[in-house]
Amino acid sequence: MTQDATIRLVGFAGSLRQGSYNRKLLAAAQRLMPADAVLEILPIDVVPLYNGDDEASTGIPRPVAALKEAIAAADGLVIATPEYNGGIPGVAKNVIDWISRPPSDIPRVLYGKPVALMGASPGRLGTALSQAAWLPVLRHLRMRLWTGGGPLYVPSAAQVFDEDGQIVDAEIEERVRSFMASFVDSLRPR
Repeated sequence: MTQDATIRLVGFAGSLRQGSYNRKLLAAAQRLMPADAVLEILPIDVVPLYNGDDEASTGIPRPVAALKEAIAAADGLVIATPEYNGGIPGVAKNVIDWISRPPSDIPRVLYGKPVALMGASPGRLGTALSQAAWLPVLRHLRMRLWTGGGPLYVPSAAQVFDEDGQIVDAEIEERVRSFMASFVDSLRPR
């Protein structure tokens, strides 16, 4: 935990679309944080496609280095994941692929990092398949998946958010608030 007793989380939405339900969900989570915690939303539209040749010739791109430092310094990571074709969206996986480079830096940035998954989808299952697809990736990187609040799936997202990105369903809003409060509580020193 950071020295000023504020729990600092970072998060990203695994979509580049401006009107993304997962961007809206992450922004809602940011607004609904407990008073002693903050959630900084990280931009991923600045992350190039991973290419080992580019890494070998020019190193880690500056935007990726900034993301890595933000994640390393945070008390926890929140990933708002869409579900594309029953799995992880390519742009979200690309972020993790870059952040895990070079392999010697994985322990500093990712090992033991608490991570909470959430997701919104226009479908009826929310993002259950995508969240399940994240499990081997998180295990491989030795990240610590937080499951204490149960899964946060937001199905039928078109009916959950208004045009300004506000949650219009009180039950969903309370689930997001409770999910974030429980994640933050799990990070407090005991």
